[in-house]
Amino acid sequence: MKKAELLAPAGDLECLKTAILYGADAVYIGGEEFSMRTACDNFSPENMKAGIDFAKERDKKVYVALNVIMRERDMRVLGEYVQNLEKIGADGVIVSDLGAFGLIREAAPGLPIHVSTQANITNAETARAWHRMGAERVVLARELTREEVYAIRKNTPESLELEMFVHGAMCVSYSGRCLLSNYMVGRDANRGDCAQACRWKYTLMEEQRPGEYMPVVENERGTYVFNAKDLCLLEFLPEILSGGISSLKIEGRVKSEYYVATVVRAYRQEMDRYYENPETYTLSRDALEMVCKVSHRRYSHGFWDGEAKKNGQIHESSTYIREYQVAGIVKEEEPGYLRLSQRNKFSVGDTLEVMTPDGREYIKTVTEMYDEEGNAVESAPHPTQTIRIPMEGQFPPYSMVRRKI
Repeated sequence: MKKAELLAPAGDLECLKTAILYGADAVYIGGEEFSMRTACDNFSPENMKAGIDFAKERDKKVYVALNVIMRERDMRVLGEYVQNLEKIGADGVIVSDLGAFGLIREAAPGLPIHVSTQANITNAETARAWHRMGAERVVLARELTREEVYAIRKNTPESLELEMFVHGAMCVSYSGRCLLSNYMVGRDANRGDCAQACRWKYTLMEEQRPGEYMPVVENERGTYVFNAKDLCLLEFLPEILSGGISSLKIEGRVKSEYYVATVVRAYRQEMDRYYENPETYTLSRDALEMVCKVSHRRYSHGFWDGEAKKNGQIHESSTYIREYQVAGIVKEEEPGYLRLSQRNKFSVGDTLEVMTPDGREYIKTVTEMYDEEGNAVESAPHPTQTIRIPMEGQFPPYSMVRRKI
């Protein structure tokens, strides 16, 4: 059985390194132009080259998102941009615009092209059409059921790779084709600047009663009429991995290193366990618990098993579930100590959980800790500082330290 790729998001160079060290086969990133995520740092040309080099040294891949809806000014500079991507060794670009697709084929013919979920591919005929034009991979729309995905796979050539989202935030519109943010606050969702207006709280006002706001009641807090749940398809991995999908994609280029590490680890662990023995595989409870240790909205199966079609994507609140938070990230290994760069407050007496890139887990109740100068401290308040905690074990860079809140 050909193994599927685990594809992770990276909003900056540190997230790229984290994703790869925690088990991603490939990462997708955005540059300072043409990317559908402006809320993350994105990659300067120098960091992009550094990230691609880091990945290639470990036999991993980097795809660059160029998936905004292109304007005339974009097309004037796109050719030179993709020629540079080809030069520095990008493994592919992710595109949704038909004109951009054609221009890239001419300007950088050796650069593989993946068609973005923004192109809303929901049937085999559309997938084949992109393939005939030269696409090596298409990213399926998130609004498909398992039956629709299987039908597309059955009716497309094996040479066309299919990629699908398995985890992360869902859009109430068809894979990002939304004007609500643009209309309300002038921020264009189709150029990476979505204000997530669908997550806001809305009420109803009758024309003849201005100023009287009536909740469309689901509970005492009102209703979030557009708000979608987060996607998690961990429990359907056998169906997905045996169904001819080439790449399993995690959403989240604006997410933290901790989020990327935790979710990638969960999917890597389960994919490896499945491939080791598909006949006896059952989902580990550890993996489901792991993805609940990151900030998330209530999980759903999206459209995969028809849940969204039957029950809707609507969630009663836009509030994130945060039962754990990252305490810090190890930046430098020190024998006999857990040496971390603090991210959130913690104190003597708190219990910390440590997750290392190579799969080890540790739990430690803090009885003493020290600052960078060696002074004993009782707490590590924000902002970031280096904290050293005596602890047995080896804690390499990019180990993640979390605590229950």
